[in-house]
Amino acid sequence: MANLGDDIRYVKGIGEQRAKALRKLGVNTLRDLICYFPRTYEDRSRTTPISALEPGQPACVKALVANEPVLARVRRGMELVKLRIADDSGSLDVTFFNQSYVRQQLKKGQSYVFYGRLTVDGFHRSMINPLFEPEDAPPTVTGRIVPIYRLTAGLSQRVLISAIKHNLDECGDDLPNALPDPVEECYELCQPTFAYKNIHFPADFGALELARRRLIFEELFVLSCALTRMKRSRVRRSGVIVSTPDMDEFYSSLPFVATGAQKSAIGDAVHDMASGTSMNRLVQGDVGSGKTLVAAACIWCTFKGGLQSAFMAPTEILVNQHFQTFTELLAPLGVRVAKLTGSMTAKQKREILSSLKGGEISLIVGTHALISDNVEFNDLALVITDEQHRFGVNQRSALMDKSKNPHTLVMSATPIPRTLALMIYGDLDVSIIDELPPGRQKVDTYAVGEEMRKRIYNFMRKQVSEGRQVFVVCPAIDENEEQPQGIKTANQYSKELSEKVFPELRVACIHGNMKSPDKDRTMEAFVAGSIDILVSTTVVEVGVDVPNASLMVVENAERFGLSQLHQLRGRVGRGRHKSYCVLFSDTKGDDALARLKIMEKENDGFKISEEDLRLRGPGDFFGARQHGLPEMHIADLCTDVRILKDAQDAARELIDDDPDIKKAENAPLKARIDELFDISENTLN
Repeated sequence: MANLGDDIRYVKGIGEQRAKALRKLGVNTLRDLICYFPRTYEDRSRTTPISALEPGQPACVKALVANEPVLARVRRGMELVKLRIADDSGSLDVTFFNQSYVRQQLKKGQSYVFYGRLTVDGFHRSMINPLFEPEDAPPTVTGRIVPIYRLTAGLSQRVLISAIKHNLDECGDDLPNALPDPVEECYELCQPTFAYKNIHFPADFGALELARRRLIFEELFVLSCALTRMKRSRVRRSGVIVSTPDMDEFYSSLPFVATGAQKSAIGDAVHDMASGTSMNRLVQGDVGSGKTLVAAACIWCTFKGGLQSAFMAPTEILVNQHFQTFTELLAPLGVRVAKLTGSMTAKQKREILSSLKGGEISLIVGTHALISDNVEFNDLALVITDEQHRFGVNQRSALMDKSKNPHTLVMSATPIPRTLALMIYGDLDVSIIDELPPGRQKVDTYAVGEEMRKRIYNFMRKQVSEGRQVFVVCPAIDENEEQPQGIKTANQYSKELSEKVFPELRVACIHGNMKSPDKDRTMEAFVAGSIDILVSTTVVEVGVDVPNASLMVVENAERFGLSQLHQLRGRVGRGRHKSYCVLFSDTKGDDALARLKIMEKENDGFKISEEDLRLRGPGDFFGARQHGLPEMHIADLCTDVRILKDAQDAARELIDDDPDIKKAENAPLKARIDELFDISENTLN
């Protein structure tokens, strides 16, 4: 009998190798597998006559195999299986590449359902590598609404579908359910068994909508209960009082004039620190809005009170960047700034650690090296994390443990609607910087198709000839057999650009699978100007300033969320040079094109997120995920607004009735919250 807690290795249909691949996707147990929801769906419930197929459009065809499949070996490493299929309306050729086994599976004279795309070359009509199954077999990959899952190397849709279907049937009565019965009844939510079966294998789109609503509600209800409980417990935490100094001294020292939005956020934070209650504030601002100045003001106030601050950033190159910025802003005011990273020599580390413990250093800027056991402070009063979603709960908590109830400030450049920010970050007080500093230039943005490829290559060459640098972002690292055709991958595309398109230029590649020292070296070389074109994945989405970069090219732009595209665009336009962003997409979908056109006319991240929300609307099944928010399995915090409101109302009612969630009927909810959050540290997990 399968158990939801079973290790994924021992789940039927998985095994050791597939378990390794699934772990990369965060699937470690049978329960994780059941909760690994599809990213989208394809309607394969209808079949189309061969004569009515449209080139390039996926469709199901019910057809007979008209001849014996023929195996041909074209060259070493390349085998083809060819056959012809026919129905009452016509016929077409089918070719399978390197799938010799299908010759045994497809029998002449028998009927199958094929799913694929029609290719037309002159009068020749064909289908390449279609999925198929016998017409009279139980439908799995055809004849139904089919789930499409996010994959990684070593996994296929067929394997995942088969494993999830079998194990759903096995543990249908033990499916996770954190909703108390009164909540289910009040909000008319379907039962867990119906929800899980129809989220993976919907009987129809109506059943899918019911399943999604229930699972989204449950996820947001758990989140809301935890945040409400956190908020109420946090109010009781006392913090060191940091008296507010004369802020004119700080503002007059700046080489620029702070914006009104920056001053407002600074006012919020220094008020928190002087209140006697531990500050727990999020500063949310668009790319280039000047969040770092808010951090600098808080650090200065802490310094004036004779106390220490720690600033944690996710990478060494960002640490170096922040170290330079804080030194320029705060050293003239007497603040001693130091940095601590893993690559420093043992002697350098010892000197820094000694000065930190002795209280000679007022601000330490570092990576997760700051949480090491040998890092001791004299009197730590302020902890700041940059791009807080890049750190795990244990890393943030370990830094906070260096002191008793330090003030905490977290910074995020993910633009989301301001009303939604107050909902999502319910465990934090929120300051929003919605005003850009004067002089911050607009990045001209163009959404283009493949027909513009040659012109864009010439434009890239022109930018480099003028001394500028170029980012090129791809949606994937390496090719995967499950990816649609035409997806640019960082490793292959950087090689193509280097060898064929720009052999005279210096092209490099950076991605998330590289070791951190290698990533840092590549990024440092780009910052130093010794790389002309940097091909990457979204690893460049946040952080690093490269003032000399003037062009951002995003490949397959339709595969990114608008907020993510806005983050990527923010990597250019940070210097004095006129900057541009080119969004390549060959999508024919009206909605996708409309979303990309928003990027052409709008540079305000908050307005982009509002427009994205308006355009897609609540209940959009297939909307792209927004990034930088608490990770959700199924809910989309930018589109599922109505369900979020209901879930919050239900959560407040429950916490009012059972503040510590101790009642027996709420035990499953308590267990789920404990899994997702570290309540004692008052921090999102």
